[in-house]
Amino acid sequence: MSKALVVDDSKTIRMIIRRILIELGFEICEAGNGIEALAVMAAEKDAVDLALVDWNMPEMNGFELLKELRANNNLASLKVIMVTTETEMGQMASALEAGANEYVMKPFTKEILKEKLALVGACSLAKV
Repeated sequence: MSKALVVDDSKTIRMIIRRILIELGFEICEAGNGIEALAVMAAEKDAVDLALVDWNMPEMNGFELLKELRANNNLASLKVIMVTTETEMGQMASALEAGANEYVMKPFTKEILKEKLALVGACSLAKV
């Protein structure tokens, strides 16, 4: 079973994404900010295949986390999807340039999330 990391400071958003991903066959781990996410990644070693990351979080935001993840050669194959309320095209471009594989704007539907998972190749990771 593939493992996904859901990083968002909102417990409600984590719960919504968790339900969708579990339904699609993923095992889930969670973090409330970028610092917690890095700790989870260190504990999980190479077990996490996919990260869904919010932009706006305390302590370490999602963009900073994205740059940290992409600076780690051991995580080069990690699929990262930004899931955020940031709708400005410049921020979307910045995230994609920094290494995000896809970008989902909140609010989103289950179908949109499934489409983005398919676009990043997560179909082979779970039963999308």
